[in-house]
Amino acid sequence: MFNEKNAIILAAGFGMRMVPINTMYTKGMLQVNGEPLVERIICQLKEAGINDIKIIVGFMKEEYEYLIDKYDVKLIVNKEYMEKNNLHSLKLAAKYICNSYIIPCDVWCGENPFINEETESWYMVNDLVDEESIFRLNRKNNLNVIGKDSAGNGMVGISFISSEDSEWLVKEINDLCSDPVYDDCFWEQALIEDGRIKIKARVVHSSQYVEINTYEQLRELDEHSDQLKSDAITTICKALDAVEEDITDITVLKKGMTNRSFLFNCKGSRYIMRIPGEGTNMLINRREEAEVYNLINGSGICDDIVYIAPSNGYKITRYLTGARVCDPFDRDDLEKCMAKLRAFHNMKMKVGHKFDIFGKIDFYESLWEHDKSIYKDYEKTKKGVITLRKFIDAQEKDECLTHIDAVPDNFLFVGDDIRLIDWEYSAMQDPHVDIAMFCIYALYDREHIDQLIDIYFENKCSDEVRTKIYCYISACGLLWSNWCEYKLDLGVEFGEYSLCQYRYAKDYLKIASERIS
Repeated sequence: MFNEKNAIILAAGFGMRMVPINTMYTKGMLQVNGEPLVERIICQLKEAGINDIKIIVGFMKEEYEYLIDKYDVKLIVNKEYMEKNNLHSLKLAAKYICNSYIIPCDVWCGENPFINEETESWYMVNDLVDEESIFRLNRKNNLNVIGKDSAGNGMVGISFISSEDSEWLVKEINDLCSDPVYDDCFWEQALIEDGRIKIKARVVHSSQYVEINTYEQLRELDEHSDQLKSDAITTICKALDAVEEDITDITVLKKGMTNRSFLFNCKGSRYIMRIPGEGTNMLINRREEAEVYNLINGSGICDDIVYIAPSNGYKITRYLTGARVCDPFDRDDLEKCMAKLRAFHNMKMKVGHKFDIFGKIDFYESLWEHDKSIYKDYEKTKKGVITLRKFIDAQEKDECLTHIDAVPDNFLFVGDDIRLIDWEYSAMQDPHVDIAMFCIYALYDREHIDQLIDIYFENKCSDEVRTKIYCYISACGLLWSNWCEYKLDLGVEFGEYSLCQYRYAKDYLKIASERIS
């Protein structure tokens, strides 16, 4: 069917491990010695006589548009690049796989790896030992899948698929993509059978073939690259009186709901840097956040703050070794966390700003790019939730500095101590709002909600206060539902969490209303 060779370049993904520059550049456009990686790959392909080149794009896809005119390539857009891994990118080009090179966009090849006389399929690894690799070369030149506790050969990721092997590979790709279990898989999963890769290995020297996965790998390859310049790195250097070379072992943390954070070493100590995420300048007043941290830092309540910028929200904290988050279904954890929360509330700290729940409901709604809510009965639900305000306002409240986001993931157990982290929304409010927020983030049912209320109040909660907390659960459910709708406009999806928040708004509107009447 296809006699001439072709190439498929995978360039759709975020490149999350490239922190702190992962939102500034798409990986294919990273430059080594002034040349974008993807352009070097294209030129090497054309030098070998391979002119049929397709590039799968997604994140920052517009950055690749000029290549159509400059090199006569074709772009294929992966609309699901945020939710699915590159197995699904390759599926979009599966019909073209036959005598094909499959190439990750983040590879720098000192020597041209492409020729026009390929006959047998292969998958490229280098001669380095890599703890993150899942493949190890055996004596028969096969790549075996190894366990997580073992080290394998460094994965370069370039491969060639012959016409003889294309049929079974395309079938396997389509089969895997039909099962949601494989949504997060790399395309190499389609090559694996009986614990090994079905095609032979091609082993190359690590000095000539480098996959650039991290900021440090780019720095090692081209220490003078302009793309190494980053506000985050500059901030670290100033805050810790360091030079760029002091900053090592940069590791991305799991992307949070609001921010991107990464671990790093500097002068023998470990730190976390928080970089505000998409749209947070609209959601959070960083000067107010800095006011809170300046008040509580050193009190043993929060994490250890080294630096915070009121202007852009950049924050550096000391890494808490051995920390773990609260298990919201462990009674012992809950008792300890609620005791910590009670103690904080009893300190009666004061700041100059307030968190207005009902005002925020309207504010998040005003940020939507869409004309109306994605929920068909939103207006009815909102109208009902607003009626709860009369009861809330009528209750006695001893307002003080309240965390607002006191959810299970923000309670860190550090040895015998507990720290509360992530004070972005913290402000003056009724401290009982923190109980409601814990419940709706943990996705509690009513039995667990009542259990948490009893733990916090040590079985001395009045009916009026319990009803008030139910009202907060309803109002805060709508608040975070609206927040999720705004984030959805930015391309951030929260799955079950967003749906559950809207359900809390409706279900606890009914429960609270019945108790009030």
